Amino acid sequence: MANVLTKQSVEQVARYADMFSAIGTEARLRIMQLLLTAHPDGLVVGEIQEELEVPSSTLSHHLDKLKNEGLVEVSRESTFLRYTANTDALQELLQFLYAECCTRSKALKPHDIIHICKWRRR
Repeated sequence: MANVLTKQSVEQVARYADMFSAIGTEARLRIMQLLLTAHPDGLVVGEIQEELEVPSSTLSHHLDKLKNEGLVEVSRESTFLRYTANTDALQELLQFLYAECCTRSKALKPHDIIHICKWRRR
């Protein structure tokens, strides 16, 4: 079976790699988890900083990286910045992984993924 990669699919994989790289640090992964627990309202920067005990300059760097990769969205509320997880982008990443592991190669069964998700909520 020939592996035909279109320019679009190569660009998509590069984009997904950048997104995975952005959440590939402990601090950024913790930020994403925290924003997902606060979904859909999100959190202002001070709340994120208080919860994760990250210096403001470091937190700003991490939030910028996540925002630049489209994983979080930011809105201004008076003098505060509110960050929310971009669940559409996360769903796109999961669909990318799902297509490879569950539909084409059958590495995992769809039922197993649902079971894993239910188990994690406990």
